[in-house]
Formats: sequence, structure tokens, C-alpha cells
Amino acid sequence: MPRVKTGVVRRRRHKKVLKAARGFFSGRRKHFRKAKEQLERSMYYAFRDRKQKKREFRKLWIIRINAACRLNDISYSRFMNGLNKAGIELDRKILADMAMNDAKAFSTTVAAAKAAL
Repeated sequence: MPRVKTGVVRRRRHKKVLKAARGFFSGRRKHFRKAKEQLERSMYYAFRDRKQKKREFRKLWIIRINAACRLNDISYSRFMNGLNKAGIELDRKILADMAMNDAKAFSTTVAAAKAAL
């Protein structure tokens, strides 16, 4: 088999990795091997945290809805049960936004949920 020189291909590959490693600390930005190792780890975290972000936001919304429900003398679980029975289809994101920014509309929704129970 003939000898293959990898000059251009290797340079391109290294440049691609080092460009992606901009902003990393110290040798993790400058040295190819360290940059590649850190990049693999970073991409693993990015993949994992795209999933976790969804969980975190749902948790936050539930906490906000629960706090607003407690101000209206109802628990979160009873409120959600009342919404289902009343046939009100609002997702937690919208409910949390209402609880934060429009307390009057949220109180109306709570009243509807209480009436359905």
C-alpha cells in the first residue's frame, strides 16, 4: 500500500476542533488533544442538559402555580384536578405566566376549577 500523508486533512480536523473549543480555559483551548477531550465532555453535557432544561422549566412552572394556588386557598393537585373536570385546557407554562403577571385572570381560573370540584 502506498504511503498516505495527512497534512491537509489533519490540519483541517484540528482547526475544526480548536475553533469549537474557543472560550475554554488554558490548554483546553490551545492544545488539540486536551481541546478534543473537553469538547467531547462538553457535547455530552449539552445533549444531557437539553433534556434536563425541559424538566427544570416544568418544575419552575409547577412551583409558581402552586404558590398562586395557595394564595387562592386551594392546593396545586386539587386545582389541576378541577381544571381537568371543568374542561379547561391550559398548559402549565401559560398558567405559571398568568399566576405571575395576571393575578385576576388566575383567580378567575381558580374559581372555575373550584366550581368543577
